[in-house]
Amino acid sequence: MNPDTAPLRHAWIAAHIPHQGTMCLLDSVLDWSPEFIRCEATSHTHPDNPLRAHGRLAAVCGIEYAAQAMAAHGAALQQPAQRPRVGYLASVRKLDLRVARLDDIAAPLRVEAHRISGSESNILYAFEVSAAGQLLLAGRAAVILDVPLSPVD
Repeated sequence: MNPDTAPLRHAWIAAHIPHQGTMCLLDSVLDWSPEFIRCEATSHTHPDNPLRAHGRLAAVCGIEYAAQAMAAHGAALQQPAQRPRVGYLASVRKLDLRVARLDDIAAPLRVEAHRISGSESNILYAFEVSAAGQLLLAGRAAVILDVPLSPVD
């Protein structure tokens, strides 16, 4: 990681991923390399978190935290003059949920994504979401890059 950019704060993240307002869930990028990113978030405790349903934030919503970390990873790796790439979460596999919900966890979330493999058009990540040293969820996610959108009839 370039020490001049550590950590990358919420404003940087919001400027580099598609999610805005309360949907931009990450507070900061703590560390990153070409194969890894570690982020922190406290939005799981916010009552206005847009992923809450019936006043609760289910643990499965941790997938969105991981997806935003992956998007931030792609943005951090881009050269400043490069056109931003659009990525779509194509699948999640081997999901291991260790808790039922995230909103009752007081500690900040640590969101990590490790690039397992990839090509010009897709990337496979392993991800983990933890808090205070406790693993909350983990899995693998496939991201497809620059998928052309077909017009809707």
